[in-house]
Amino acid sequence: MKILTFGEPLLRLKPPDHLRIAQAASFEAAYGGAEANAAVSLALLGDDAAYLTKLPANPLGDAVLGSLRRFGVDTSRILRGGPRLGVYYFEKGTDLRPASVVYDRAGSSAATAKHGEFDWPALLDGIGCFYFSGITPAVSGELAGAVEDAVSCCRRLGIPVVCDLNYRAKLWAPEKARAVMTGLMESVDVCLANDEDFNASLGIRAFDGDLSHCIDQADSFRAAMREITKTFPHCGTVASILRNARSTEEGDWMAILLRDGRFYETPVRRVRAMEGVGAGDAFGAALTHCLLRGDGPQDTIDFAFAASLLKLTVAGDQNLVGEAEIRSVMKKSGGSSFRR
Repeated sequence: MKILTFGEPLLRLKPPDHLRIAQAASFEAAYGGAEANAAVSLALLGDDAAYLTKLPANPLGDAVLGSLRRFGVDTSRILRGGPRLGVYYFEKGTDLRPASVVYDRAGSSAATAKHGEFDWPALLDGIGCFYFSGITPAVSGELAGAVEDAVSCCRRLGIPVVCDLNYRAKLWAPEKARAVMTGLMESVDVCLANDEDFNASLGIRAFDGDLSHCIDQADSFRAAMREITKTFPHCGTVASILRNARSTEEGDWMAILLRDGRFYETPVRRVRAMEGVGAGDAFGAALTHCLLRGDGPQDTIDFAFAASLLKLTVAGDQNLVGEAEIRSVMKKSGGSSFRR
């Protein structure tokens, strides 16, 4: 089964070590983006993963293609043209100082693409699952329209849709996000929601906004997950990572899956993050991998959680691990899974 992910790739520029942008005399370059990260994870897990976007017809666009192809992602559907590749500057945090991101993506090839450029009946031909995040419709009104066309086409064709709400306050305000995302959710089968995603994207309150004790409010998160399935009956599966953040690097994590009206959970794990970028993308890709394969719900959430934890140990945007490594982490945590 081929899985198509749709979004905007970005050039990531990071100062060395923990330097601030103002201190940097050089930047480490890499490529990423939520849906590109998910596509790489899926390909490394052995899935037939394809990625769709619009890239400039220049060496930077070529470099993005190469970064995807080297891990086995199908790039044949990618459009070329437009003025530039979007950029984000990543400042790694430590202790009390959180990580910080500065976007330079206005006027990019993806942001200036018109929704009519995407021929969805043709692009979705042979596709068994469609994956996007809330970042994509936040990039521009045209991309929001493209996602709307895509999920509507998926609904007509019976193609399951996975949505990672992935709210980004630097891209749009909650009012705009809710206006767009609530409409898209009508065609979503699987929803990933973490932290502020519930309220900012859907107007559903999951916790009090304090990331230092999300796990302590697990009952509230469970109620919010049920509210998603009640508000959007087409969506029968919701997954979430809950964190008690102690510092930028350290915290307690757990994950919850609501599937067919039942909850499945991992134990709480103490974690130390070398780099926190992309953990949600790794979680979403691994969850999708298991759901499409028909794995049991407990194994599915255990596997997705382990994949997310492994990403915390990998620098860059992409989770460069395979199934065997994820299974190994699960076994080290007690038996064949994370079960208590």
